[in-house]
Amino acid sequence: MAARGRDAPIGGQAVLEGVMMRGIRTWSVAVRAPTSEQLERRDREIPDGEIAVHTFPLRSALRRHRVLRLPLVRGIVALCGSMAIGLRALNIAANAQINGVGAQGAQDGGETDGGGDAVSGVAWAGALVLSFAFAIGLFFVVPVGLVSLIKSQLHSSTLFWLIEGVVRTVIFLGYLVALSRLRDLRRVFEYHGAEHKTIACHEAGEELTPENAARFSRLHPRCGTSFLLIVMIVAIFVFAPFGLPAWYWLLATRILGVPVIAGVSFEIIKLAARHRDRAWVRAVMAPGLALQRLTTREPDLPQLAVAIAALRAVLDVESGDKHSAADLIGLEVVA
Repeated sequence: MAARGRDAPIGGQAVLEGVMMRGIRTWSVAVRAPTSEQLERRDREIPDGEIAVHTFPLRSALRRHRVLRLPLVRGIVALCGSMAIGLRALNIAANAQINGVGAQGAQDGGETDGGGDAVSGVAWAGALVLSFAFAIGLFFVVPVGLVSLIKSQLHSSTLFWLIEGVVRTVIFLGYLVALSRLRDLRRVFEYHGAEHKTIACHEAGEELTPENAARFSRLHPRCGTSFLLIVMIVAIFVFAPFGLPAWYWLLATRILGVPVIAGVSFEIIKLAARHRDRAWVRAVMAPGLALQRLTTREPDLPQLAVAIAALRAVLDVESGDKHSAADLIGLEVVA
């Protein structure tokens, strides 16, 4: 298997039958659209049309406001920015599958997504809010609620938050295992693998071809799966100082503490990125890489071609650009 080179200022996300790639000042989405015949037949099998590519400027709040680049704060801002881009990318991908946006005229230089909207912005915003509520409820409220049932028998705040952390991590791992078994997500996980392989191929300085990219690992140290595992672990230590207050304060800390946990986790990933060659860092990152075996699958060559199209669209705009350290903030967790 080919080796990965130095990290490049590139991140990405798998979407429905496609890949989003993000650079410093540009992001793009490449999607394999269904053919007109597939649309007429309402064929929901694997799309067999051209690759539609949409490219947009990236205007990060981190570059505009110095205060947002402060430690802890910058992680929260970077993650929110990544989620906003990811939301738009998902909408574009869904639109392509419904409307069959072809390759002709798909290269956008402005802010429009091309084609009719598959889902309204309000609907996507609502879905995002519900997703947040679900994640906070499942990974933070449910664990503290379950452990609170035996709170009176523990007689120790240290034991309480340790058991809560274990329960939270077990729920997280179970959730990933359940997702990995969903048939409908198989191709999304394959595109996730294509995204990682394509970025690794670029980082190694190899020519971007599906055959070259296929030689690289589908696991990447900057993947969001690894980041989420760190979030689960950091949460144990962030909640520890609160002890065992009344149930309503206990619940409030689990909800209000989420941004703090995200900010701390971001700084850990950023530190690890600067010292990735050290043995202790590789040991810490190993569990996250192992988890990616659940959220990625081996892609085929056509899927790699889609990921390469998305990356080329970014590189065509940003090739030769000089980037400051501030520009690079946020790239550690978006591969």
